[in-house]
Amino acid sequence: MAKKATKKKTEEEPLKLFYIFYNQERWDNWLKTLSEASFDADPKSDEMPEGFRILDGFSVDITIEVLKILKLYQNKRFSREEALDKLAAVEAIVMSAPPKGDLEELVEILQLPKLVLFGGSRKYISGEFDKDIKTLVKTGRAQIDKDMELALETASNIAAAVIDGAACCGKYVKDDLENPTLFDEWLIECERMNEGMTSLKNFDESTGEDD
Repeated sequence: MAKKATKKKTEEEPLKLFYIFYNQERWDNWLKTLSEASFDADPKSDEMPEGFRILDGFSVDITIEVLKILKLYQNKRFSREEALDKLAAVEAIVMSAPPKGDLEELVEILQLPKLVLFGGSRKYISGEFDKDIKTLVKTGRAQIDKDMELALETASNIAAAVIDGAACCGKYVKDDLENPTLFDEWLIECERMNEGMTSLKNFDESTGEDD
């Protein structure tokens, strides 16, 4: 049995080399694209200005790349320590100080929802999280105006449950989109994580080159 286990590990280990995770070059390329985009609305079009569409794509790209790490962890391609190391490397890039100038505010807008992405990912890997979404949402809404750190902890718990397969969070934010709170923004990120996990359902069945 030991020989079989060793052989299987030897066969699977090289697959990790095919996975190219979020790096500084990718971040810098997105920033460059964002800096060249127009944020002026076209009065003849109902479409969102180009700059905001790019910002949205920028955000989704980060979320998907983080979730790929978690999918590989779920499929035992990575140990707990390896997954945390990969996650920390991406977080260091995404949550670094925003560039000064025109992009500073936009990057800060991008970073706020990612607090729950990274917090929820760490909590999922730790295995210590609650799955009662309804109660967690109620708790987080009560916390956000009193203690942002506690509210973030609650939102991260929701994110961990989503990574684990819980359904969330569109129905909890659809009535509040006109005046969303920061907690609502975190719930929207959780919903995107939910969509992302669904889109990555067969990710690890490929060679790892899916974008």
